[in-house]
Amino acid sequence: MGSPAQPSAAQRERHPRCQYGSSAPARRTCSSTASTASTAMAPQYRVVMVRHGESEWNLQNLFCGWYDAKLSDIGREEAYASAKMLQEAGLEFDVCHTSLLSRANDTLDVILREIGQPNLPVYKSWRLNERHYGALTGFNKLQTAQKYGAEQVQIWRRSYDIPPPPIEEDHKYYSAIVNNPKFTQDLSKDEIPRTESLKTTLQRVIPYWEDVIAPQIRQGKRVLIVTHGTSLRGLVKHVQQMSDEVIVKLNLPNAIPFYYDLDENLQTVGPLRFLADEETVRREMEKVASIGK
Repeated sequence: MGSPAQPSAAQRERHPRCQYGSSAPARRTCSSTASTASTAMAPQYRVVMVRHGESEWNLQNLFCGWYDAKLSDIGREEAYASAKMLQEAGLEFDVCHTSLLSRANDTLDVILREIGQPNLPVYKSWRLNERHYGALTGFNKLQTAQKYGAEQVQIWRRSYDIPPPPIEEDHKYYSAIVNNPKFTQDLSKDEIPRTESLKTTLQRVIPYWEDVIAPQIRQGKRVLIVTHGTSLRGLVKHVQQMSDEVIVKLNLPNAIPFYYDLDENLQTVGPLRFLADEETVRREMEKVASIGK
């Protein structure tokens, strides 16, 4: 198969269009509103993605990254709500992908039980982990802004290619991360990152998409991905061919499923679509954007 056609400069700079609603049109049929990236091609496939529910560290406004925080009570409720949205949309799946981190795994577990598909194959990979926040791990976001300045912290959080300072061996959570048996099954301690930007996160996420997820989609499998904000933004950037400048402005809300319809070349047919009304999505996006302010 040849390389996908490259978007025009105007397409690359356009902010991603989104659509909203509680139902999802069936695969292999064209919605009358699906009319952006690949208008000449009919949708052949669909991929559904969900950001995990709120974690205990999200609740405390702490930088989390590769630390294995659990879901909060609110996060578990969000997972149940996510499952309900998928049920109401009539979506079912053949295979699932998630990270090695509990907050994503537990969100997926709730979803699969609630939609009545608890025994689906689940692939777990470190490549879908959240970005590593380095030395910021475990620190309160407001306190970090007071220490380093809000502008510098915002650069670390939202820039495309500027990572936070790396985590050092004397850091409180260094050992919990580098000695986590979930990670050391696949990575040596030296291979576990010490810090990451969106760019370096994308560099590990995209090979997983190309080598594992994309072939399954081309086989006709209905794929569900439940993972983290930064790794999902990496996937969105790649799938929708967004520019660096556009992707850093995208905020994905917790536990609201969204999906892409794709043509035979896995190019997007129409915009990213959320399974919630526009006001709910906007409110939850603003909540994500305001964290740490």
